[in-house]
Amino acid sequence: MKEIRQEVKESIDPVTGSLTYPIYQTSAYRMPEGERYRYSREANPTVEELGRIISLLENTDSSTEFSSGMGAITTTLLTLLRPGMRLLVTRDCFARSFRFATEFLRQYGIIVSVSDPGNENVMSLAEDADIIFLESISNPVLRVYDIPAISRIASEHGGKVLVDSTLATPVNQRPHDQGAAAVVHSLSKFMSGHNDVIGGSVSGNKDLISSVDSFRRTLGTSMEPNTAYLTIRGLKTLNVRMERINRSAMELARRLEEDPSFETVRYPGLPSHPDSKVAGKLLRGFGGIISFDVIMGKTMPGKFMGALKIIEPANTLGGVNTTISHPATMSHRSLSPDERKSVGFSEYTFRLSVGLEDPDAIFNDIVNALSASGK
Repeated sequence: MKEIRQEVKESIDPVTGSLTYPIYQTSAYRMPEGERYRYSREANPTVEELGRIISLLENTDSSTEFSSGMGAITTTLLTLLRPGMRLLVTRDCFARSFRFATEFLRQYGIIVSVSDPGNENVMSLAEDADIIFLESISNPVLRVYDIPAISRIASEHGGKVLVDSTLATPVNQRPHDQGAAAVVHSLSKFMSGHNDVIGGSVSGNKDLISSVDSFRRTLGTSMEPNTAYLTIRGLKTLNVRMERINRSAMELARRLEEDPSFETVRYPGLPSHPDSKVAGKLLRGFGGIISFDVIMGKTMPGKFMGALKIIEPANTLGGVNTTISHPATMSHRSLSPDERKSVGFSEYTFRLSVGLEDPDAIFNDIVNALSASGK
């Protein structure tokens, strides 16, 4: 797809003319002047400015912000679901999201169905779901879901699609434009981009977000203003960061796939990817996450990550610095070996989050560490 740049201008402070929108670090507001805000758990000007920017980036009516990405997911699902309703989730979504759906929500009378990875599997179950929750690019196996097709099926049967678009970002995809009712982000990742905040957001039409926002105020999953300020700062460079990251990740994925040390390389931009046609149709860029499997027995995960010199082993992604994780013992450690197999990864799978370093340096660090750890 042709890249669409969305330039969003930060609001100028109306009192001082400050080019940087201020941090309203306050718990409450003088009445009656502050009646619109009252109490910062409910509303805060800095957090609202972040919501305005994200709404423009995602091309939605409204957005509300949370203390974490999981806060955004849990609050939104609790807002939309009632006992007896049917939720469809994909098995390859983030492990904590999967556990919330299959363990927590089932306790409260939600009928939860689980789809194996892949568009055909989701679409075969979509007719019966009131809410479908999926990731536009799944973590860590990087399946790319056909949001327009799935949303059409859901809409025809009275359902809604909720999309976690953390890995894609609005630079590469706008799920709401493709039929999703709401779009969730973990702002801790590419959106803020500097590994220094924990936050989340959900965007959609005004009525839906108003309902979610009301529940947020009650649950208390609210973002604090300093986090909003840092996320606004990060969003100023989102376009340029993602352009660089998209290019570097594509180059790295090709080089890793050509190297015999790696058994499987997963990246939506590769022709070998099972969803390459869907990715080419729906994504403007293929993102900054690559997952790969080393040949069984070639190295132990801890030894390999310990031998890296540039890449940082960390249980996160989406920053300006390249990080690597081992899903089986880190982000998806709660899954059993059989569950990991059904998702599509193993104990020899690694997830690489490409940063702004030179691609040659990243590639050489991986190859050298693999060689050193196998001795």
